[in-house]
Amino acid sequence: MKRRNQIKIQKTGEDSAPYRINGNGSPHKVRFIDLFCGIGGFRIAFERAGGECVFSSDWDKYSRITYKANFGEEPHGDIHTVAVADIPKHDILCAGFPCQPFSIAGVSKKNSLGRKHGFDDERQGNLFFSIADILEYHKPAAFVLENVKNLKNHDKGRTFDIIHRTLTDSLGYTVYHKIIDAKSVVPQHRERIFLVGFRDYRYFEFPEFSSEGPKLGSILESNPLPKYTLTDHLWQYLQNYAEKHRAAGNGFGFGMVTERDTTRTLSARYHKDGSEILISQGPHKNPRRLTPNECARLMGYPANFKITVSDTQAYRQFGNSVVVPVVKRIAESVIKSLQRPADYQPDLVLRCAERTRENVHAPNPPKKMARYKISRTNK
Repeated sequence: MKRRNQIKIQKTGEDSAPYRINGNGSPHKVRFIDLFCGIGGFRIAFERAGGECVFSSDWDKYSRITYKANFGEEPHGDIHTVAVADIPKHDILCAGFPCQPFSIAGVSKKNSLGRKHGFDDERQGNLFFSIADILEYHKPAAFVLENVKNLKNHDKGRTFDIIHRTLTDSLGYTVYHKIIDAKSVVPQHRERIFLVGFRDYRYFEFPEFSSEGPKLGSILESNPLPKYTLTDHLWQYLQNYAEKHRAAGNGFGFGMVTERDTTRTLSARYHKDGSEILISQGPHKNPRRLTPNECARLMGYPANFKITVSDTQAYRQFGNSVVVPVVKRIAESVIKSLQRPADYQPDLVLRCAERTRENVHAPNPPKKMARYKISRTNK
């Protein structure tokens, strides 16, 4: 019986210094900025991971109202009105830049209305380049960006290629990216792409998320107000709409769930009819929408999060938000990578697989870097 060769990867850089601020000799509280901050999902996540927010910005006045109610400060407005030099120095740039120009639903709607999408969307599509300007000027040690899954395939991959080459070739960052489904931490199927970049090469791996998670019953209120139950007229309309598309061979329709299920993705249009997530109330009662408080829990916000706007605005805000527990785990991994020695490698016994840089992109990646896979020894 022969065993295949194994390789032990030794830790390196025992004497190499971890990331420091201003060259001082001790770890510090990592400072981050919160761009396109919405209602503060990134901020909650990074503060829970030990970071300190030094700047926030969002163009939507209702989101700024909610943000101020929860953090005691109002974000700056449209990022175009803020001089790049006036943004405080920071270690990590965080941004969930507007996703509508790249989402499947957003692109479909804009196409049907003859409007531009992607980078051609004049109001929202080019906001990525505002991020690039800030990265170029401030050169933070790292960034974390979030967007819809469709960003990877938008315009046959050309959009993502422009973003990727801007971050790597033009700005010099090492970039890792991964599509993560939030269903392991909240009862919602919500896939989003995250891009993590480091100014100087750092060993980094996205946290692992299990395939199973909590179910809807864990976040439902026991006695929601009657106003969240669909009217007879709206419920009949949604049933007729679904039947019409079913007969045409389309997949459009409402999403009915029970407390034992995982929901579809909560969207910013949820306020219109609630069709993507309808909660069954039994055969003799119309289904209902989620309440705003349930939407907050569905996105992983804390129980004490304040909702001070109308239901319509609250639905929009949570539908546009990040899932807080997902970002928190990514934040912890990013900060941990910055606090390790710069040339850190894990001390693991792994089976050597094909040498590749899959999912890791750097302008000048170290020659010694390789990808390994864990596998059992054949006997």
